[in-house]
Amino acid sequence: MTNRNDRPGNSVTSGVGSFLISTRKDIGSLISNFTNLQAFRLDLGAGAGRHGLHDMAVLSREEVIVGILGESGYALSSHRLTSDKALQGAFVEHQAMLKKLSLKQKIVVAQVRSVEDLNRCDALIIPGGESTTIAVLARVSGLLEPLRQFVKTKPVWGTCAGAILLSQTVEGTKKGGQEILGGISIAIARNGWGSQVESFEADLDVVGLRNSDKPFKGVFIRAPVVLGLTPGPNDAPIQVVARLHTSLLPPSLSSLDENDPKTIVALRQGRHFLTTFHPELTQDHRFHEYFVKECVFPAAI
Repeated sequence: MTNRNDRPGNSVTSGVGSFLISTRKDIGSLISNFTNLQAFRLDLGAGAGRHGLHDMAVLSREEVIVGILGESGYALSSHRLTSDKALQGAFVEHQAMLKKLSLKQKIVVAQVRSVEDLNRCDALIIPGGESTTIAVLARVSGLLEPLRQFVKTKPVWGTCAGAILLSQTVEGTKKGGQEILGGISIAIARNGWGSQVESFEADLDVVGLRNSDKPFKGVFIRAPVVLGLTPGPNDAPIQVVARLHTSLLPPSLSSLDENDPKTIVALRQGRHFLTTFHPELTQDHRFHEYFVKECVFPAAI
């Protein structure tokens, strides 16, 4: 894996707002005054009313359950990988990062390999691996449609292959196409940087993280490339969290425009979060902290 130390492009963020209610009494009085709960918008985007009520339930508990999707056929445990076919950024790595977080509420990490597992979760991380395989195994195990419903109402973070599954459209799919979950209004290309040998590391300048003046080392493994932002008029705004410098783009996607969507490597839309690289393969847990604080329970900021 090579280390690319070129200067990264400036991160760009778009302003978003949130409205939070502090007590259950306030919630009750407000709900009683609303005859149409669709107008009860406490969130940052599509499905906002439902996400807002989800926040209230999460914030009233002492613990939050964050699920991590595991591929069927990979024997994952909460302490180790028992298969020699380790996922690129799997349960153990994400779990270790989440356990490092210092928050008011306890984070319980759950492996998700069934609908029952999924139904327990307040939020979900879809890790790296092979996006087509993940989708096929999700369908075989009866998880594909439940996952699509989960994405509509709860916070989800996709890393690398998970980013592909959360996208609206995918280019460069295998023969037969690519089943996706949707949830984030972007077009993305699989293996945008090429094969495994084209994997690399690069320092990222990320706005919004704790100690934002400290670069984040991004690990890119057969990473997808964001081709375009495609939000509709009723979709939540897209917030760009991190970019690569244009000099790091693969030759086939070269651009001199520092605002080119292809330079985007991390973004947020509503309660959904996407990174084309693998934060869990570093020793820096700030992206996991960002997801939990900004997407899972924003009131904990």
